[in-house]
Amino acid sequence: MAMAKPPEPIEDVIPQATWVVDAEVLEVLGTGPQPPKVEAKPGASVMETAIRNNIRGIDAECGGSCSCATCHVYVEDAFVGLLPSPDEMEDELLDGTASERTPGSRLSCQITITADLDGLTVRVPQTQS
Repeated sequence: MAMAKPPEPIEDVIPQATWVVDAEVLEVLGTGPQPPKVEAKPGASVMETAIRNNIRGIDAECGGSCSCATCHVYVEDAFVGLLPSPDEMEDELLDGTASERTPGSRLSCQITITADLDGLTVRVPQTQS
């Protein structure tokens, strides 16, 4: 039985990459002709999926415990209403992000991948720290 090859690191992702989630696949739009795709398991967070697949731009210094704001992303307007509102802790952390807070600002550790988020698009800010 052949061992599974680990995913290759994604090297051509631009700092403000756009991610599209189709419930099963997290698509990172980079500089190549076809965006690289990685599996995104329902129930996992966008942050966990990004870290497991070496996607740059998400620092996640706290490991997903909602205590650092280094996984800040901008959610496309059409999807903001599909996400639960940020809780008090996330809201407070979003006030202190390194990049500008917008109405679509969220911490990717708090976005759980579900079938309802088919087509979700998020952008990574220029900096996390």
